Amino acid sequence: MSLLTLSFDNGPDPDVTPRVLDLLASHAITAQFFVLGKHLVTEEGRRLVARARDEGHVIGNHSFTHAVPLGEDPRPDAVEAEIVATDALLAPLVPAPKWFRPFGGGGKLGPHLLSQRAVGHLRAHGYSCVLWNSVPGDWLDPKGWPEKALADCAARAHTLMVLHDIPNACLEALDGFLHRAKDLGLRFTTECPSDCVPIVEGRIVRDLSGLVAAGG
Repeated sequence: MSLLTLSFDNGPDPDVTPRVLDLLASHAITAQFFVLGKHLVTEEGRRLVARARDEGHVIGNHSFTHAVPLGEDPRPDAVEAEIVATDALLAPLVPAPKWFRPFGGGGKLGPHLLSQRAVGHLRAHGYSCVLWNSVPGDWLDPKGWPEKALADCAARAHTLMVLHDIPNACLEALDGFLHRAKDLGLRFTTECPSDCVPIVEGRIVRDLSGLVAAGG
């Protein structure tokens, strides 16, 4: 039986995230949510994170601004501005375990994802770094993304899929996708495929050379 880990990036959104949570609850599915610090400055954003936490979902840090991948960010304080600033808002709600997903820019993997300083910070503070192996492009095709998503699931034993709990992304087709995935016998989990987690609780467990910028 193939496994599917759903992850939702770039929220929480006050309109979309509650509806995603409602749908997941109706299907008895738990997922991962990688949140942006800029959305946690509001009480509503923090309330949604608390709700997701209480409903059994995994919550992780996805940077503060989602503007420039850390491996390309020229700011000397990029780690502090993106990871630390988000953690300051997230940690009171979800103190542990610490999960971080780098911003890929359209789902691309490569040395733009992380800087040397970012890796050092993740190691020093016991983070697990979570990547992905499926990006069906829900923000590009809000109605049609399930076709690519299901094809991705058919191609591997364990899919870690990136969707987005933001406007004009996964929501419209999510319920139908979940029904189809269940009908195909996919089993939902919040566990990650080992090849998608190069850093586990601060320990480097796979080669990072293709994921980290040469400088900084």
